[in-house]
Amino acid sequence: MPTALTGTRAIAPSARSTDFPSFTRPLAILPDAAHSQAERRFRAIGRTEKGRGVFIVFTFRRKGDEVLIRPVSARYMHKKETEAYEKENPGL
Repeated sequence: MPTALTGTRAIAPSARSTDFPSFTRPLAILPDAAHSQAERRFRAIGRTEKGRGVFIVFTFRRKGDEVLIRPVSARYMHKKETEAYEKENPGL
């Protein structure tokens, strides 16, 4: 079951601009165990403030006493992914 994080602010990908949109709506964070045996990965799925679906894969890395988020992949969702997200998260 996804965990919704209300008020979470994250960066969305943009290949054409340095003025990145951000998440301002609830965000689903899911484990991604199928793609890495060496480290724990997570998927963040949500919408930007302009309503565009975004899919991000990330992991956590420790650097000294700090825990950092390391992005693995970030992209806009395909039409089928957006439809599945909307079906699983009505009203978001």
